[in-house]
Amino acid sequence: MTNCRRRFGELADHSPEYRALGVQVVAVVAQRSEKVRRYIEDAGLPFNILVDDSRSVIKAYGVWHRIGLDAWDISRPAVFLVDRAGIIRYLFVASRQDEFPEHEEILAQIGAVARQL
Repeated sequence: MTNCRRRFGELADHSPEYRALGVQVVAVVAQRSEKVRRYIEDAGLPFNILVDDSRSVIKAYGVWHRIGLDAWDISRPAVFLVDRAGIIRYLFVASRQDEFPEHEEILAQIGAVARQL
């Protein structure tokens, strides 16, 4: 959850900028812990978070991480830019839990997607 907290903090910090670009942030957490649910409630993050207890969403998006050196039975860190028609226009899927694109990379991809439409 430590990695999630850091990433959620970064997303929260940049939420106004994403919102100004017409991007809606939605996070998916694949952990069952009551601690996770409490954190989500207490943090007051400016975006929606889905707690995927069944792992069905992360499996459908191909980011389920069954067994690895740094984690098991959770999601790999990932970013999907999905347009209004439901088409995935950009995706980043990490091979390790400590990988995630920088804010500038996400902004560049948002710009590239906007130019495609």
